[in-house]
Amino acid sequence: MKLILMGTNDFVVPVFDALREKHEIISVFTRAPKPTGRKHILTKSPVHDWAESHNIPVYHKIREFENNGADFVVVMSYGVIIPDEVLVSGNFINIHPSLLPKYRGPSPIKTAIRNGDDVSGVCLMKMVSECDAGDIYMCREFDITNDDTNKTVENKVSKIAIEILNEFFASPEKYKPMAQKGTPIITHKFSGADEIIDWKKSPNEIHNLVRALGAGRTKINGIDVKILKTKIENGNLKILELQPAGKKPMDWNSFVNGLHGNNIKYGE
Repeated sequence: MKLILMGTNDFVVPVFDALREKHEIISVFTRAPKPTGRKHILTKSPVHDWAESHNIPVYHKIREFENNGADFVVVMSYGVIIPDEVLVSGNFINIHPSLLPKYRGPSPIKTAIRNGDDVSGVCLMKMVSECDAGDIYMCREFDITNDDTNKTVENKVSKIAIEILNEFFASPEKYKPMAQKGTPIITHKFSGADEIIDWKKSPNEIHNLVRALGAGRTKINGIDVKILKTKIENGNLKILELQPAGKKPMDWNSFVNGLHGNNIKYGE
């Protein structure tokens, strides 16, 4: 197969690399380099770095799209709206990390974890102009454990995406897309405000927030901290790792020792 690939995030790289081993990759579209860190250094996306390492042409502007004889255009975690005039110029298929139509939009993995779902899935679908609304070629379920984070679930999605795409490209004519059935939930892009911990929430809800977003922000004894890792033990929330403002991450015991025996006050 001749393929064009569109993606940005790091968990896409293993999927694209698996496709490269079996197919001809004509070009790659990814987000343009953007400023990162305190020094705002222009940084290429993981997919951009991967494509350059294999001498694959890289494009950032979707208006530069040309089909160039591609059998399919594979889109995964691209983060760019593809206009209708581009969609009609090729066979666009999308790897979507949820059991459609349950979670559409920009954050299906984080939303599933935040909501405490214990099952999610990966769907291969035909792309249409409406976000994540295309007909589905196939879906595959996987379990989300209570210790899974956004990163570990992304790893699961990558492995399943490789399996699905290998099966599909072995004989794409066998797969007939089926319309989605059910009421979709439209996810939103999480921001720093979503990381703020409400200590009135249950231990499980706080644990889900931390493992979904990678951090929960709060005050402990007046100190601004990011809670980085938690677990549920006997129904209670246990903080394993946190990072006080301006300091390096540390374990909970080290932080408590620095309080010199003062009573712990959460959210104050």
